[in-house]
Amino acid sequence: MAPSFDWWAKQSHRGTPVVVKMENPNWSMVELEGPSEDDFLITTESSGSGRVRDKGHRGGKNAKQLTWVLLLKAHRAAGCLTSIASAMLSLAALIRRRVASGRTDDEDDDNEDENENDGGGGCREKENPTVKTRFYFCIKMFLWLSVLLLGLEVVAFYKGWHLGTPHFEFQLQSLWATPLGVKGMFDWIYSRWVLVRVEYLAPPLQFLANACIVLFLIQSVDRLILCLGCLWIRLKKIKPLPKQDDPGKDLESGENNGYFPMVLVQIPMCNEKEVYQQSIAAVCNLEWPKSKLLIQILDDSDDPTTQLMIKEEVRKWQQEGAHIVYRHRVIRDGYKAGNLKSAMNCSYVKDYEFVAIFDADFQPNPDFLKLTVPHFKDNEEVGLVQARWSFVNKDENLLTRLQNINLAFHFEVEQQVNGIFIHFFGFNGTAGVWRIKALEDAGGWLERTTVEDMDIAVRAHLKGWKFVFLNDVECQCELPESYEAYRKQQHRWHSGPMQLFRLCLPDIIRAEINFGKKFNLIFLFFLLRKLILPFYSFTLFCIILPMTMFIPEAELPSWVVCYIPATMSFLNILPAPKSFPFIVPYLLFENTMSVTKFNAMISGLFQLGSAYEWVVTKKSGRSSEGDLVSLVEKEPTHHRGVSVPNLEEMKEEILEQEQKASRKKKHNRLYTKELALAFLLLTASARSLLSAQGIHFYFLLFQGISFLLVGLDLIGEQVQ
Repeated sequence: MAPSFDWWAKQSHRGTPVVVKMENPNWSMVELEGPSEDDFLITTESSGSGRVRDKGHRGGKNAKQLTWVLLLKAHRAAGCLTSIASAMLSLAALIRRRVASGRTDDEDDDNEDENENDGGGGCREKENPTVKTRFYFCIKMFLWLSVLLLGLEVVAFYKGWHLGTPHFEFQLQSLWATPLGVKGMFDWIYSRWVLVRVEYLAPPLQFLANACIVLFLIQSVDRLILCLGCLWIRLKKIKPLPKQDDPGKDLESGENNGYFPMVLVQIPMCNEKEVYQQSIAAVCNLEWPKSKLLIQILDDSDDPTTQLMIKEEVRKWQQEGAHIVYRHRVIRDGYKAGNLKSAMNCSYVKDYEFVAIFDADFQPNPDFLKLTVPHFKDNEEVGLVQARWSFVNKDENLLTRLQNINLAFHFEVEQQVNGIFIHFFGFNGTAGVWRIKALEDAGGWLERTTVEDMDIAVRAHLKGWKFVFLNDVECQCELPESYEAYRKQQHRWHSGPMQLFRLCLPDIIRAEINFGKKFNLIFLFFLLRKLILPFYSFTLFCIILPMTMFIPEAELPSWVVCYIPATMSFLNILPAPKSFPFIVPYLLFENTMSVTKFNAMISGLFQLGSAYEWVVTKKSGRSSEGDLVSLVEKEPTHHRGVSVPNLEEMKEEILEQEQKASRKKKHNRLYTKELALAFLLLTASARSLLSAQGIHFYFLLFQGISFLLVGLDLIGEQVQ
């Protein structure tokens, strides 16, 4: 009998109604209520004759409703699949273009900028290719092994080998006692694999995981203490104040309490054609008596055109009355340390009491010296006054936003807390004023590491000098906008401290300072924040966590994978509250950068070739022209020689240089280590689905996608 359709006329609202309305003038489904359990429950009765009879007419009703539901769900699924397919096709096309470019991070860069040195002379040392590829080889072998194990686990899953099932242990014990061939070759192999991982692999992996968790907790406690110290400073409004003869006068007054010692300003640079104008203009506008100020432009450029441009800029400011000199070394050894050391050997330096150092992309405010130098007055123990960095391009792209989060925490929390409570922190290499006597007492600039700024700070601290950090005095600079530049910068920043630790450890042990300062230097400053942090970050989240997916007998608790990292990321982002929407990308990106930091740390610790690599941090100089214009408009009397036609000439020079640079063929790169780890983490996330580990799956999935985006060079400035 055909089903009855009388239920269409019923007023009761049951089942899955579909509301259809016309919009513009297309038909669209705008409301769909989910079916209740009764809609799919069809009860049957058996009559005496053995025939099965439906109760009422709900069978036909539910069949029609179910058809509508399935059609609508299929429509939505098709739309979702279409969008996913489109995204995958776009990603595949992008990967194809990247691969077609033929450039990976293992190849030498032909770009001229990457063969220059940052702030000093000399050629970078080439790393041994065998050493360079060893780390990548280990990751690649681990990746292929994980793919093989994933295939094994998938087959085992469909054959009923479920780790969480109550019969798993019984099934395993019975198979161990079963002769080969009775249950099949695969069952025998898989049972032996389970035995090996339970008896031999899980215990050492669990021990390593527990050790990393302990290190992770120690580092988290250290970060929490720093944040509490920063909170205390804010609540109590603690800030370093210089001694004043007349408390009624403020530091911003032009008299500056009459304290105007002799100050030397140094700008080390090397082929800095994008930013040299803004830095020279900024220091020439410092509010300080010209008779008490000398500016040294320490140019290590090996490009004759750049040298001529910088010389011409210095000549223009000399005509304006600025006390500025140009220096170029004939023998360009020692990178930035060699450059600064050579400048300090000039005979006239003995007439100066303090030296302010600015990298080529830094632009101090006119009152910079008036806010920093007074902290030395009547305080002979102070050897360094460090200002905070601010960034002109922090909102340029996602990469610069994430860097701003990191550096905001570094300055406002780490540097400020250490400066207030223990009067020691690592010199940042720029935007700081040194007492020349402290530099000489510490042994001067040495060329033994690529972190000469940290080196001189540690040696000065061992001699008893105190440091002052001014969180409210800012100096503008520029962040790397491309991942390639940021990656090389981070390699130098993390390999250099390990070099320095090897060299300074005997001096720290022998130094005549108290045990607390030695403990702070050895354990907190070097081991915990420079060695342990990149070690556990890479080992725990990029190696151990994927391994626990394939060796599930070793476990990582959910609070280690999710809750503690999320809490630490929340604390890190507090100094930059406008960056809260980027807290998840920040957490994922920091773990992604751990591979670079770990590799750099190992290179520095064991003195590998890349530990001595110093490549220029590429700068865009996008703020240079605007800053010059603002200076011309703000201080017309100080720039009589810098007329509008001269500014137009500078614009033309910059435009011509950009056009020449654009003719060079540039490529985004493929980063092999990051790509290998991306597929490793994605493989581990697929394995976690079989064991229903929810939080681990999501972490591995998103972390794998993060590695994939970085490996394809899709973060930061894009090169066509």
